[in-house]
Order: sequence, then C-alpha cells, then structure tokens
Amino acid sequence: LLLIVCGESSAQKLKERRFVRQGNEYFEESNIKKSIESYQEALKHDPNSFEAKFNLATALYRDERYEASEKGLQALLNDKSLSDTERGDVAYNLGNMQFKQKKYKEALDSYRKAMRYNPNDDDAKFNYALTKLKLQQQEQQQQNQQQNQDNKQDNQGNNDKQNQQNRQNNKDKQDKQNEDKQNDKNQDEQPQNQNGNEDKQQGGQRPEGGMSPEQQEALLQAVQAEEDKTQDKLKEKKGVLLIHGGKNW
Repeated sequence: LLLIVCGESSAQKLKERRFVRQGNEYFEESNIKKSIESYQEALKHDPNSFEAKFNLATALYRDERYEASEKGLQALLNDKSLSDTERGDVAYNLGNMQFKQKKYKEALDSYRKAMRYNPNDDDAKFNYALTKLKLQQQEQQQQNQQQNQDNKQDNQGNNDKQNQQNRQNNKDKQDKQNEDKQNDKNQDEQPQNQNGNEDKQQGGQRPEGGMSPEQQEALLQAVQAEEDKTQDKLKEKKGVLLIHGGKNW
C-alpha cells in the first residue's frame, strides 16, 4: 500500500511539474491567459505547489487582475512553511505589483520585507530607494494640490468679499442719490407752499429772493440734518463691512 501511495504521489507531482513548465512557456510567449490556465491545472494536482502559486500570482498581475494577484501573494507571504528566500521573492513581487498601482507606501513595506528575508537582494534595495523617491514626489504633489485648492478657496473668498463690498457701496451710492433727489424735491415743494402762504398774507407779492431769511435758514438746517443722517448710515454700513472682512486671507 505504501508503494502504491508513493507512486500516485509521484505521478501527481510529475503532472504538476509538467503543467508548471507549460505555464512558464506560455508566459514567456506572452500568452498570459493560457499560462494562467496551466498554473491552475498544476494546482489541481498539487495544491501546495509554491511554484504554481507564485507563478499564477505573477501571471494574474500581468493580466492586470491586481486584486486576485495581491490576494495570492499575501497568502504565500503568510505561509510559514516557506523558506526565507521564497518569502523574499514573494515580497519582492508583491512590491512590484503595488508599485505598478502607485501604492507606494505598501510597496515600501513589501520591499523592506524582501530585504529582511534576503539581505543580498540588490533589486529589492534599488526598488526600495526608487519607491521612496516616488512616495516623496507623490506627497509633494498632494501637498501642492492641497495648497492650490486652499489658494483657490482663498481667492474665491476674497472675490466674494470684494463683490459684497461693491454691492454695498453701490447700494449706499444709490441710497445717497435717492436721498439727494428727495431733498431736491422737498426743496422745490417747500418754497412753493411757503410762497403760496406768503402770497395770501401779502396780497400776492412774493418776498425778495423767493424765501425769507428765516425760511432759508430752516431749509438749510433741514438739508444739513438729512446729510448728517446719510453720512451716519454710510459710516455704520462701512463699519459692518470691516467687521465681516476681518479675516486675514
């Protein structure tokens, strides 16, 4: 019975090796679909084959099936039965896949593991240094984008503030013009009423100059009072704008 079991195991191993070699040939020919099928077939004959699992994850990566590839590599990386050299190769490939996706922080961690498992892996050292540089550039780019966004918001805030001030100034100017028109209207109407009264009192004769000195003085005081009131309103509104515009952009 022992001989039979050993014979079946050897046959399965031979089949696994044949499909792995076949998958490798397809891979070298860039026939990635076929290589994936061959590696999967090899795992049917030997589910624990490191080479079949490792090459399958690599082929999945080349097929841009990154999630499936990463899942397979992570499972291998956590396999305690592997040698340090094997785990170093897994970490290296995992780092390459993460680098391809611009996941630079994750890639740095993978290359660091690859160097820990295999301190003589010069490729892992080079890729680690390159990834660190890429990460710095990525962080600088993100910082610049954030700065540009902040500047854009600041400029928008300044524009809103300026537009608000312009609208308020226009409103104040319009109010002033309306008040001036009303004052002119009152000035035109008031002498007529006064003149009418004077005509009745003095038999139709208008006083020299159209108004008595007392009436002129009263009118000037009324106009000055309206002008003072208008200026007070303008100062009050201007003060509010300065308060709302107190943010240092």
